[in-house]
Amino acid sequence: MRREDLADADCGIAQAFGVMGDWWTFLIVRDVAGGTTRFDGLQRELRVSRRALTERLTSLVEHGVLERRAYSAHPPRYDYLLTAKGEGLLPVLVALQDWGSRHVAGDGTLTGAAGEAEVRRVHALPGRRIPGIDLPGWTVLYFFPGAFAPGTQGHPPGWGDIPGAAGCTLESLTYARRAGEFAAAGVRIEGVSTQRPDQLDAFAAHARLPFPLRSDQDGRLAAGLRLPTFRAAGVDRFKRLTLLADPGAVVRAVQFPVTDPAGSVDEMLATVTRLHPQARTR
Repeated sequence: MRREDLADADCGIAQAFGVMGDWWTFLIVRDVAGGTTRFDGLQRELRVSRRALTERLTSLVEHGVLERRAYSAHPPRYDYLLTAKGEGLLPVLVALQDWGSRHVAGDGTLTGAAGEAEVRRVHALPGRRIPGIDLPGWTVLYFFPGAFAPGTQGHPPGWGDIPGAAGCTLESLTYARRAGEFAAAGVRIEGVSTQRPDQLDAFAAHARLPFPLRSDQDGRLAAGLRLPTFRAAGVDRFKRLTLLADPGAVVRAVQFPVTDPAGSVDEMLATVTRLHPQARTR
């Protein structure tokens, strides 16, 4: 069956593959989501021929997955950016990564614990800019699977049996208790989860957190940084990890795996003291 036939088939999966075509196309979308938006950068990252890359970029633009935005007139050069249609693929990328980590690199076990490939991927993040995010200053971003306020839709069945899932409330409360010390060091705190904003708002109010919780429900951070996730109750959830980012949203330090949610806060405060200029002068 030809690709054109697939695009006309009465099936959403077939229609999607009529646009996406092959694995190189998915990797292009993955890297654009991660902030590599220029032709030379994509070619360097993917190690694909100029002709093959040109063909796939042209197809993605024609199908409305990417848009071109000029950054140089002479010679003409473009950034390739995800459209709203392209951003709709981010949950697909997250699901593919989770499936590969769990069923190809792993043994199929549902777990919130770290795999070896995931550890290598996260520890390669220092020096990377976090795509699509603006930070007003040095910021600790702690990513957690899920935390819920009493009386709301709580943890899914079997949550406590998933390795690495439990401990989100303890971690958040520990950051709340130490927030003054981070502030004195000139560093903000934000929690990040794939939960809905209303769920996070309810938990933040219940726990009286002195810092915001950010929802990555659309998968922008998960896909852009290729962060480890696991799927529980139909929701992709972050495996527990922490990033320290500078005012330019560049990752300066990582914590992963995080096996001691409370103890990791002390470790991150020590990291802040070591790396952040304001903390070092105190």
